[in-house]
Amino acid sequence: MQTALETHFLSVDEYLSGEQLSEIRHEYVDGVVYAMAGTTDLHNIIAGNFFASLHAHLRGGKCRPFMSDVKTRLQLGEKQIFYYPDVMVACDPRDTNAFFKDLPKVIVEVLSESTERTDRSEKFWNYTQIESLEEYVLASQTKKEVTVFRRSQQWKPEVLRLPEHELHLPSLSFKMPLHAVYEGVDL
Repeated sequence: MQTALETHFLSVDEYLSGEQLSEIRHEYVDGVVYAMAGTTDLHNIIAGNFFASLHAHLRGGKCRPFMSDVKTRLQLGEKQIFYYPDVMVACDPRDTNAFFKDLPKVIVEVLSESTERTDRSEKFWNYTQIESLEEYVLASQTKKEVTVFRRSQQWKPEVLRLPEHELHLPSLSFKMPLHAVYEGVDL
């Protein structure tokens, strides 16, 4: 996330209308809009590897993976937030909005120097407030390391670093070897 573009507050409707017309993606935090930073080729490859594996695994089922152009909406009390996760999986049939999902089951963020602090703190806290969320995954793009947080483990981190380690997402009955996360990435 970058610095706020506007100092005045936008309504959710103003944000959503503007976002459909904008060539630049923005996240929305309680009335303030933030321009999204561009990504690297490594970021795209890692996110793409997650999406491709999840898409193949979930094919024919009720769960759907989404890439970074679909937002997730969080309602925390009176506060509304819209983030663009790098990859998310939604399974709830009530989640029918074409532009955002309210009830994701899994969220994946690929860390960068400019987003890591936010992904590990603000977004971690906000995402873990989503009742439907079961797993939150952070993947480094500077080293082969994935951290997974699970609701069933009270959001305690599990860090995967060795090539033989395997990411397991029990909520989706999904497994992905660490080497597959970083396929095509030379770190």
